[in-house]
Amino acid sequence: MRTSESIAACVLLAGAAMASAVMAQPVYPEPLQNVAQISATGSVEVQQDLLSISLNTTRDGTDAGVVQTQLKQALDTALAVAKQAAAPGQMDVRTGNFSLYPRYGKDGKINGWQGSTELVLEGKDFPRITSTAGKIQTLTMGNVSFALSREQRAKVEGEAQAQAIERFKAKASEVARSFGFSNYSLREVSINANDQGPIPRPRMMAMSAKAEMADSSVPVEAGKSTVLVNVSGSVQMK
Repeated sequence: MRTSESIAACVLLAGAAMASAVMAQPVYPEPLQNVAQISATGSVEVQQDLLSISLNTTRDGTDAGVVQTQLKQALDTALAVAKQAAAPGQMDVRTGNFSLYPRYGKDGKINGWQGSTELVLEGKDFPRITSTAGKIQTLTMGNVSFALSREQRAKVEGEAQAQAIERFKAKASEVARSFGFSNYSLREVSINANDQGPIPRPRMMAMSAKAEMADSSVPVEAGKSTVLVNVSGSVQMK
């Protein structure tokens, strides 16, 4: 009786081992056939509608506290002027970089302090922004740059995306026919968007010229950006 039980146990163990070996064998996916990779781009050129002007100033002195106070006074005065004309979305006002760092002499010791502060005016109302920048007397004109607002980008992004999708579909049909197939089905697709515009154009203005420009607008001219949408993916030719 014991011999029969031993034989049965061995048979069971052998069967389990064979089953494990079969399950352990890797399963390879079937190779893809008649699949084509397609890519298409849609583009829309649009006028930049967001203006950003930065104004700044620097101070230098032997006392860090005095330099910091001078910077704060210049910024506070500029903020008072800017906030009077501020309007959400049309002209937003924010402070930029504020720095204070030591100046070293030839002997490696600190012999003074230098600092700078910045104010940024940004929005869609170009006349309001440029007029306000011309009224600020305690800061010097820095960079002037243009961009697309979120609303403008979203609007034209939809147009560029529709254009890219139609081009993708037309290209997929053309490729399928070229290989002798009558149709195709979409396997996977990805959509990426970005915008390309002119490099921000810096404008500099001397502090001495600010008095002459009081209450006058700073001349600016926006450029255009091209919103690009790329659609790429694979199709199964049928």
